[in-house]
Amino acid sequence: MSPLQKILASVLTLAVCALAAPEANAKPPLSAALAALPASTADHSQFKELQREFESGSELTRACLSCHNQAAKQVHASKHWKWEFVNGKTGQTLGKRHVVNNTLMSIAANGPYCARCHISNEWTEAKFDFTDPNQVDCLACHDTTGTYTSMKMHQLRSKCSACHVEFDKSKARNVVRRPDFGELGRHVGKPSLQTCGACHFNSDGGNGIKHGDLDSSLLNAAPELDAHMAKDGAGLTCFNCHKTRRHQTLGSRYAPQSKDPKGKNVLGGSRATCESCHGLAPHPKTANAKLNDHVDRIACQTCHIPAIARGGVPTKTRWDWSSAGRLDKAGKEIITRDDKGRIIYSTQRGSAEWAENLVPDYVWFNGEVKYLTLNDKINPAGTVRLNVLSGGPDDPKSRIWPVKTLRGKQPIDAENATLVGVRLFGKDENAFWEAYDWNKAIAASMADAGRPFSGKVGFVETEMRIPVNHMVAPESGALSCGDCHSRNGRMATVPGIYYPGRGIYWLIDLLGLLLVGGALAGVLAHGALRIAVKFRKSGKA
Repeated sequence: MSPLQKILASVLTLAVCALAAPEANAKPPLSAALAALPASTADHSQFKELQREFESGSELTRACLSCHNQAAKQVHASKHWKWEFVNGKTGQTLGKRHVVNNTLMSIAANGPYCARCHISNEWTEAKFDFTDPNQVDCLACHDTTGTYTSMKMHQLRSKCSACHVEFDKSKARNVVRRPDFGELGRHVGKPSLQTCGACHFNSDGGNGIKHGDLDSSLLNAAPELDAHMAKDGAGLTCFNCHKTRRHQTLGSRYAPQSKDPKGKNVLGGSRATCESCHGLAPHPKTANAKLNDHVDRIACQTCHIPAIARGGVPTKTRWDWSSAGRLDKAGKEIITRDDKGRIIYSTQRGSAEWAENLVPDYVWFNGEVKYLTLNDKINPAGTVRLNVLSGGPDDPKSRIWPVKTLRGKQPIDAENATLVGVRLFGKDENAFWEAYDWNKAIAASMADAGRPFSGKVGFVETEMRIPVNHMVAPESGALSCGDCHSRNGRMATVPGIYYPGRGIYWLIDLLGLLLVGGALAGVLAHGALRIAVKFRKSGKA
């Protein structure tokens, strides 16, 4: 056997052992002295290059790059930097610069607000140099103090109303606007749930608003809320599943993987699917073998995410922009709350509907998603689907998936029949929240995006479906058989399926009743004949 063959044999042996014995992946025990040491091999507080003050984020980045001299090139190639993704399945070029949603609609011309989550230091305008290595914001992902995101937002001078629909102006002077870059730089570390959540929990309008399965409740989740991220559960962070190599992070909402045929991948590949950790037959054969028959056509998330927004943070289910801009009789902004204190109307953001413990909708999904962009024509007569999740019962790549459906009403170019971006934030009268003028806000945004605008504003009902992946419940919190196997169960609106208890195909039900009735009639007839024959014989005797 050659040396190469020996190496391959050893690797395969380790893989088989890892699959056969999960305890082989357990962490080795540490002595008390070793456990007291930091997990990282580098203590940045000791680095000579960081023992000074820094005037800006780009100056701190320059110091970081003096050691990590390939990091900026890697980041510049990432989706987190480009905010762009070319979908090989559909041929679409997607990302925050192209796709329109029904939350904040489009990033065009909303620089300071959007830049709070972009991993750059000073992007506020379209002229920003995306090729400058010193503009990579290392702290966006590597801050360990939990303070940087808020300070960055205030440093970029975004309007207070971008985050706070209602706020105390008297407290604005107490806000720390300038980060202590030196102190933050000396306390960098691996990305954490908190650093990822600083952006992803608050995407498109605020905490939990868009996704419903991603919000701040996950920071201190109980196992019942999320078995993976709970400290008393598996204690995982985002990067345990969304593996990152050379700053390229696996997993995409633009091209998710609906069905992973590879199963367990113990040699360190993608963890962005359930199967890559739990395999293609995740349920123990001794107790739940029948459940493994469901995996081929039903996503793991369908049973193990019984509801979203169940950690105490509500999620929006409807956002009506058409009602925004109203003022009271005194010409002041209006804010209306429901009995739970949630804002259901504001002059700035229009009308809203909220939900907690929200049961997802269920659809067939094969991993292919098509999105509407600013270039696409729409039919304003009905509800406009901002994205379409492809799949169906006849597609072997499709499985039944849970989704959050976010409905809304948003402006369009009525003459060109296209979706539009809106300059919501800014420091001039062209921003909607400055003058509450849809025409000016849309014209400014479309001009910045290099797209035409007729000047005629209309509004259309829209719908967006977001696949659900987080807030995974343990076995004790997963759905039971009766949740689906009933006439009005969770699968009642999913087309193209039949299973015991659903009872929606009248012809099959009728045939079943006829067969059962026929069998019963046969038994009764046979019994009657036996009795008749017996009495007849006894009469002759």
